[in-house]
Amino acid sequence: MNLHIGRAIAFASVLTFCMSATASAAEIKVLTAGAFKQVLLALVPEFEKQSGHKITVDNGTAGTLKKRIEGGEAFDVAVITPVVVDDLASKGKIVGASKVNLATVGVGVVVKEGAPKPDVSTVDAFKNTLLMAKSVAYIDPASGGSSGIYIDKLLERLGIADQVRAKAKLKKGGHVADLIVSGEAELGLHQISEIVPVKGAALVGPLPKEIQNITTYAAGMSTTTKNKDAAHDLIKMLSGSAAAAVLKSKGMDPAS
Repeated sequence: MNLHIGRAIAFASVLTFCMSATASAAEIKVLTAGAFKQVLLALVPEFEKQSGHKITVDNGTAGTLKKRIEGGEAFDVAVITPVVVDDLASKGKIVGASKVNLATVGVGVVVKEGAPKPDVSTVDAFKNTLLMAKSVAYIDPASGGSSGIYIDKLLERLGIADQVRAKAKLKKGGHVADLIVSGEAELGLHQISEIVPVKGAALVGPLPKEIQNITTYAAGMSTTTKNKDAAHDLIKMLSGSAAAAVLKSKGMDPAS
């Protein structure tokens, strides 16, 4: 009898736990800059499995996400540049104290898989490669993408803005490497984490150190989220040791 009672109590305890977990399960909406999307998609399944929460990931350029959040779009966690997170915090859209720097990434050069890889090892070599290319793709600066804004200014610094802009293939968002794989452009410039996952694209290498641009991505919690604990746990996971290996595999580095 005692054995049966013990089993009944154990079963009841498990059932109670499962019901509690189900009751506390939340649906978390994450708005992320494109460069961090692949990291999220790699980490989300295990987080969902361990927590019972459901994660929805939506991406856009930093500028686009900023406008969407300012416009009142509902979300739980945002992963954008620290400057944008701070700005949204000052406007009451993100909890300032929840901000955590997650990762850094540089800009790289991409060509189609199997194509000769040009020399981008020095500033002069990189400059010459851009001038020699039949077409150059990068994110449209007007869309608010951090890499596109930087590249457009870099072209001016290098004194080749007119030549490159005349043959530029601008992308509003998404992967610049898609234009390379489809043959719409010969050479592409984008953040490395947005080159690595594209099948048929080959990373030539990063920009030379003297002209490299390192972008940091930070997470922040919405001031209106109804799932504070779940959002906090997600941010904690994204900034923890478990995420470090994934970041490396996606072309990023953990933020220091």
